Amino acid sequence: MRQPVSDREVHRIQLQFLTALRWAALAVQVVAIGVVDRWIGIPLPLLPLGGLTAFAALTNLGLLLHHRRGGVLTEQLLAAVLVLDVLLLTAVLYITGGPFNPFSFLYLVHIALATVLLGTRWTWAIAALSSLCSALLFIQLVWLNPDWQDDSNPHVHHMKLHLYGMWVACVVAAVFIVYFMTRIGNSLAQRDVELRAAREQVLRTERLASLATLAAGAAHELATPLSTIAVVATELQALLAEQGADAEALDDARLVRTEVQRCREILASMAADLGQSTGEPPAPLAVNTLLADALAPLKRLGEVALEVPPEVAQAVVRVPERATVQALRGVVKNALQVQPLGQPVVLRAALVDQQLQLEVRDGGPGMAPHVLARAGEPFFTTKEPGDGMGLGLYLARAVLESAGGALRLRSTHGQGTTAVISLPATIGHIAQNPPANHADGRE
Repeated sequence: MRQPVSDREVHRIQLQFLTALRWAALAVQVVAIGVVDRWIGIPLPLLPLGGLTAFAALTNLGLLLHHRRGGVLTEQLLAAVLVLDVLLLTAVLYITGGPFNPFSFLYLVHIALATVLLGTRWTWAIAALSSLCSALLFIQLVWLNPDWQDDSNPHVHHMKLHLYGMWVACVVAAVFIVYFMTRIGNSLAQRDVELRAAREQVLRTERLASLATLAAGAAHELATPLSTIAVVATELQALLAEQGADAEALDDARLVRTEVQRCREILASMAADLGQSTGEPPAPLAVNTLLADALAPLKRLGEVALEVPPEVAQAVVRVPERATVQALRGVVKNALQVQPLGQPVVLRAALVDQQLQLEVRDGGPGMAPHVLARAGEPFFTTKEPGDGMGLGLYLARAVLESAGGALRLRSTHGQGTTAVISLPATIGHIAQNPPANHADGRE
């Protein structure tokens, strides 16, 4: 998968593009001046033109030197360069015929550059400046040939009318360029965001499938040694009973058998659950059923205060039932594990724009910004070794996103964490027994 381009690399590419274009523009300007002055025979003020060209070249060298010294190529700096170029172009046009100069269309080039390099506000600012500078050329014309200044000549009058019309046409063209180019740019940026999200979703799905394969393989490979341990523990227990061993030894043998069986059940459940998460089809599920199934096994860990309006309890979500129940259970379990003793975790349900929103809020220590940024990454955990593998939030997010939902975390260090789960929902009639809101608000 292609790696994202860093901001510094983007700035380097923009700088190369802009400086190369400015060098090319200066070269064309020098050639055009030579052709008009020497070959066509129209006298030009070479000294002012040379000074403007040299100044533009020096600014280009300064831009390159700034970047080589590690300077940041910000949007403000790019905008300043384009503003300077518009002003330099205006000065060159003013002393070479003003609106009569056929190169006055180059204002549109600067506007097009702004749409590529700058944001919307700066682009409109460059377009407005270019239109204003182009209009200022009409205020006091600098005639390169005195014979052209005769207003009694009807051709001169007609030419002026034509130039006014050309100025209006350029302004209209500038507006169209900025409007459509910025819309296209915004659409492409939005598409890039959606493609990046789709790639991340595919990557999470692939990781989930890999975890399912790993869990199934682990269950298969460990089945034989666990069975052997179980058989040996059974024989050992029988042998101790025949030899009249004390009760403590018999209890130890029985504990070995129990723990082995528990290990086998955990591995089998892990393999089945992950496999179910990756291949379970969506089905209608009432919100009250979702909450009841998710919270039932967690009562031993602590209390959950439900805030579920009746109309929300009757809503229906279409999701992979088992996987979604486990995802919600995992989020609530995390909250219960950090909740101070004697305080309930708050689970609030609401319908917002055809979306079921479940907020799980705890009063724990919260997360620092750098921890919050990594929360949900596979195998990232802040728990003590043996308390978790760092897969709970990752699997929950993968399951919810595959069902068309999302999982977002809000946390302030020292002030608890709120997990917001959203799922597409409709008002249905599947639910018959909505969860009761207790008088004290606790489950």
